[in-house]
Amino acid sequence: MLGMLANLLKILNSDTAPGQLSLGFAFALVVGLTPMLSLHNLLVLFLVMVIRVNLSAFFLATGFFTLMAYLIDPLAIQVGEAVLTEPSLQVFWTDLYQSEFWQATRFNHTLLMGSLVIALAAFIPVLLISRFIIVNYRNRLMAWVEKLKITKMIKASKFYKVYEKLAA
Repeated sequence: MLGMLANLLKILNSDTAPGQLSLGFAFALVVGLTPMLSLHNLLVLFLVMVIRVNLSAFFLATGFFTLMAYLIDPLAIQVGEAVLTEPSLQVFWTDLYQSEFWQATRFNHTLLMGSLVIALAAFIPVLLISRFIIVNYRNRLMAWVEKLKITKMIKASKFYKVYEKLAA
């Protein structure tokens, strides 16, 4: 746990552009909330490797969102069932399911469909909110936190030694 917290601080305090960090968090949202062995996650991983995304932020946030997914799964199942049983979409889903490619995506599972809908709906808000938080943390909070006595105490502790090892 200390290692994850130290890694988060390392990422936030790094010179990495806030857009790269927030994009890593947003892509991690999609991978973390949806079932891991899904075809769309391969596409997301491909995009993460092609686009300039901070991989540390992506993997750290994937772990966080994977844990969060267990709390969201009941809602995701309800959303997926609502989307898949919507009468106006029945012809669309039936036509897609006739193709072997779309069968391989497993879109017809309520958990996958619901979690994907939730993740895609939250993608832009997570991107914008995380960027806002990172920029404000760096501009306002980081310098102030460095001056606190508790920060000086932490720098003398074991926690900071773990942080220093990760930063090296």
